[in-house]
Amino acid sequence: MDFESSDRATAPRREDALPTTAAAAVKVVIVGGFGVGKTTLVGSVSEIRPLTTEETMTQAGVGVDDTAGVERKTSTTVAMDFGRISINQELVLYLFGTPGQERFWFLWRGLFEGALGAVVLVDTRRLEVSFDVIGRLEERGVPFVVAVNSFPDAPEHPLEELRSALDLPASVPLVFCDARRRESSRDVLMTLMRYLHSLAAAPEAS
Repeated sequence: MDFESSDRATAPRREDALPTTAAAAVKVVIVGGFGVGKTTLVGSVSEIRPLTTEETMTQAGVGVDDTAGVERKTSTTVAMDFGRISINQELVLYLFGTPGQERFWFLWRGLFEGALGAVVLVDTRRLEVSFDVIGRLEERGVPFVVAVNSFPDAPEHPLEELRSALDLPASVPLVFCDARRRESSRDVLMTLMRYLHSLAAAPEAS
């Protein structure tokens, strides 16, 4: 059979290879409501070519997906985003971005398996879409930090007002970020790593 016209599998790029110094790999999940910037964050910070499962939005989602506030969005994640970043020579984070629409939340169970922690991305134009997301993390007992993503037309509020609106405990880190910028996205992940370290150290201190 002639496979000349078939798509060929390509070998991994050299720059995508796991660093030889890597001693530990950690799974981190990036969650949030529809259109808050999860794909953007994974893509901006990943040191490898990110895997995305974005598809063009169609009429099938009309009346099902809540697009209020993001009416100009034309594509959406339907399975997951995947990327990788080396925090240092020994620690590597595998990033899994979840789909935001409620109709895809059945996929979350598998994506959360083995996750050490999570980043919740928040859009101040639509804080209400974050409530169920945070609730699900709390129910599962997954440690998380919250990052308020910057959008040009989004209202600005002090962090303490946002903490109150999201009903976040004082112990949960809450930071501002710009998911388009690699440095800012990396700072969010470092905030999560420090928080996880503090949780791990807490029992030893008690």
